[in-house]
Amino acid sequence: MAFLDAIMDVDATEVDRLILHSENFFCVPKLGFHKGRIYPQAGSRLSYHTHLFADDEVELFIGIRNPATHLPAMYAATPHTQFIDFLDGADPRDIYWSDLITSIRQDAPNVQVTVWCNEDTPMIWGELVREIAGLAANEPFDGAYNLLSEIMSPDGMAQFESYLKSHPDMTEMQTRRVITAFLDKFAIEDMVEEEVDLPGWTDTLIEQLTDQYEEDVFKVSRIPGVTLLSP
Repeated sequence: MAFLDAIMDVDATEVDRLILHSENFFCVPKLGFHKGRIYPQAGSRLSYHTHLFADDEVELFIGIRNPATHLPAMYAATPHTQFIDFLDGADPRDIYWSDLITSIRQDAPNVQVTVWCNEDTPMIWGELVREIAGLAANEPFDGAYNLLSEIMSPDGMAQFESYLKSHPDMTEMQTRRVITAFLDKFAIEDMVEEEVDLPGWTDTLIEQLTDQYEEDVFKVSRIPGVTLLSP
């Protein structure tokens, strides 16, 4: 209770849901690998939080990303000057999110885990926010399509918003299909494609990592206690 009083401006007994966010929850990027494992302390850190909030229901929401783009982005956020040192013995082709999520579930079996792919975030942002905030399905809120506006042309967004107004009773699934259709036509190419520039990384390796990632996402969806949000 003392911890809650320290981080909140209201009486903890009046709060039904507390959302804590940190991009370095598992660790800072420079410590992201240890002896070939990615985020090796993730499970123990989550387990600690279940003890810290022993009387509460703890949930974890985690976005995953194609290792072909995630690893270079992590590396760029570290002081390492050699990519091999950053990996600490890991082979990019042996990094699977399903291994991490399985480890988390083993260390904190009572924690419900919700996963989504970072690449899908603009298309599922509304549902993701509702899930995290504990809102009812389809409950409107400001900013539901803010991320979509960053990757879609202004003309496309205007037409999309007009379409939404003329079809107010669409389900979440129908809305996603509409978003996909509009992105196919109006996506800003530079905003939906990422370039990878690491010494020794060939197109073949990037394609292999991408294929493995797509297969791994399916494995994640099959892990008991895990919910995968997808378009």
